[in-house]
Amino acid sequence: MTSQLEQLKKYTTVVADTGDIASIQNFKPEDATTNPSLLFKAAEMPAYQHLVDDAIAWGKARSADNWVEEAMDKLAVNFGIELLKLVPGRVSTEVDACLSFDTDATLAKARKLIAMYKDAGISTDRVLIKIASTWEGIQAAKVLEKEGIQCNLTLLFSFAQAIACAQAEAYLISPFVGRILDWFKAKTGENYTADTDPGVLSVKTIFDYYKKHGYKTVVMGASFRNTGEIIALAGCDRLTISPNLLAELSESNAELKQALDSTDSSACDLDKIELDEKSFRWMMNEDAMATEKLAEGLRGFHADFVKLQDVLKSK
Repeated sequence: MTSQLEQLKKYTTVVADTGDIASIQNFKPEDATTNPSLLFKAAEMPAYQHLVDDAIAWGKARSADNWVEEAMDKLAVNFGIELLKLVPGRVSTEVDACLSFDTDATLAKARKLIAMYKDAGISTDRVLIKIASTWEGIQAAKVLEKEGIQCNLTLLFSFAQAIACAQAEAYLISPFVGRILDWFKAKTGENYTADTDPGVLSVKTIFDYYKKHGYKTVVMGASFRNTGEIIALAGCDRLTISPNLLAELSESNAELKQALDSTDSSACDLDKIELDEKSFRWMMNEDAMATEKLAEGLRGFHADFVKLQDVLKSK
């Protein structure tokens, strides 16, 4: 019997949600994605100190006064380059969360990161710029996509965010499963199965809606709490999975069946919806879970971004 991980790969592109290069070598995913929290953990590992040291030296050579920001960008690219040596597909590199309400600043940072990858000999089609799914972030992605810079819209918790990303023709979205579950468990005190998990149901709704209405935006489920959530989404375009859950899937030989089918147009009965900024903001306002989890996610990612800056300063 093949492992559940190998069975999953028949239906879904598996992406490693980690900055740990050893995990990439072990599980052989198609793509890799990182965020400030993962980079912070990786930067503290002795195995990656050479990447940190190189980023610091590069930053100081670029700017005496603003070397930390320069070094942060270089560190993100350094890790991305290392990951690209191990995956055949793409790596996602994230724009700092503090830029999430500034379209112009997000555009500038995205263009800079892509230029740095190009200078290192990495083609644009191997990098996704990871941007938070705020209205401003989505509008930045709309511009970048037209420039040939493909984007991964992250911290996505609501149907409103998913609709706006599709309208912007974003290359990929990362709807968060586990964080949605966390919110509902805290609010209701209930225990959920894979069939009733609100995070799983959210991704299913988005996936079926996209396929019914012909949107090309890739759906990549993220932020999983257990393998049951992953198995319930087998057939989703992509799933980004942490090393501990990849290990669980690789150690199980239980049968895994396809759960989502992109050819099943009957799976969605929703008409096509068009959103402008006002309707987007109102839909988000009406969704307490999405509003709270987006704000919390932005704060958390930025906090780890600051911790990573402190690691560089300490060296």
